[in-house]
Parts: sequence; C-alpha cells; structure tokens
Amino acid sequence: MKLTHSFASPGPAEEVWAALIDPERVAPCLPGATLTSVDGKTFGGEVKVKLGPVQLLYRGTGEFVEIDPVLRRAVMKAAGKDTRGNGTASAVVTFVVGDSVEVETDLAITGRPAQLGRGLIAEVSGKLVDQFAECLASTLGSVDPDEVAQQQHLRVVPDEPIDLIDTAGVPVLKRVLPLAAAVLAVVLFVVLRRRRQR
Repeated sequence: MKLTHSFASPGPAEEVWAALIDPERVAPCLPGATLTSVDGKTFGGEVKVKLGPVQLLYRGTGEFVEIDPVLRRAVMKAAGKDTRGNGTASAVVTFVVGDSVEVETDLAITGRPAQLGRGLIAEVSGKLVDQFAECLASTLGSVDPDEVAQQQHLRVVPDEPIDLIDTAGVPVLKRVLPLAAAVLAVVLFVVLRRRRQR
C-alpha cells in the first residue's frame, strides 16, 4: 500500500532535514512511539496501537538506507511485529525536504490494523502526519546542542498508545453507521417475519 503526504516545511530546510534524520529528535513527535536504541543509522523502538478495546504493541527496528544531504532526500526501512504474534508492519519511507516536506510510504501490514482497509488507513495516516508536522514545528529551534549532548543517548516519549479509531474520528462513523443500519434492518426483518409466522 503506497501513501503520499506533503506538509509545509515548519522551518529552514537545513534545520528540518537535520531533525528528520535524527531519530532521537523526531521520536517524541511520533504518536505512540518509544525509541529504545540508536546505533549509527539503525535504531530500535516500540509503537503502541489501540484499536477499539484492543491494544497492540509492535517492536521492531529501522534503518536509514539512503541519506543524500545535497538533495536532502532520505530513505528509511522499518519493520516491526506485534508482541502477541497477531500481526506485522513494515514500511519503506522516502522523504525529500525543500519548501515542503514530501513523504512517500510503501506500507505493508497484517493482523487487526489491516482490517481497517486502505481508505481508512490513508485517512488516519494523513492526520498523523499533520500531528507530526505540528510537533516538529514546535521543537525546531528549541534544542540546545550542548544540552542534547549531556542527555542520555535515548529519548523516550510518553507511554501512551495511538488510538486509531479516535484518530480517524468522523470517517470511522461514516463507515460504521451504514453497516450498523444494514445489520439493524436485517434484524428487524427477521423479527417481523417470525411474528408473522406465529
């Protein structure tokens, strides 16, 4: 599944570029994510996902496989697995930084989140990108390099899962209500038929 997003660069291109290729700087802006390790161009982490009453925890690794500072273009591969063995997620993310940030994601998921369907996943991912852009804008220019150097190697974000249903909001209701109406119509039909047969 390919997803494309774009958002206005929240700061000078060089500063945005530097932040995007630094996992420790961008991890706090990723909803539900926790950065657990960084080793050069590779990193490890966890993502908590809430899908209605079900909560999933994905653990995995990521790696920058291409970094072009001249074009300000990078390609990152990431893969994770639900700790309960109920699904997997992998992605190849390509982003280019200019006056805007262009992001292309080749996403593959299995398990419960895959049941949301392409349309809903696209809507959810769009909202998450908007949230990420807002968070990134608020952090640019506020990081003191000396302070970062004195901190621990890892930056851990709040331990809160990302609620996919809540994030989708109205689009989910638009899909669920017609289905609920159809189910209700079938139930009423069955009930009325049974009454007539009596």
